[in-house]
Amino acid sequence: MLGHTEILVIVLVILILFGATAIPKFARSLGQAKKEFTKAMKEGDAEENKQVEDSTEKKA
Repeated sequence: MLGHTEILVIVLVILILFGATAIPKFARSLGQAKKEFTKAMKEGDAEENKQVEDSTEKKA
């Protein structure tokens, strides 16, 4: 498990490498990617459920 000192060093290295302005942009893009991924997963589940319903109706 990481301690407070290790986490602080990691955060400082990230700030030095990417700069303070790039981190919010990166976090925003990660949030948008997660949002689109969950939306696609829901749409895929809906399509799959519809296909299952269609196939059961054809059998009946």
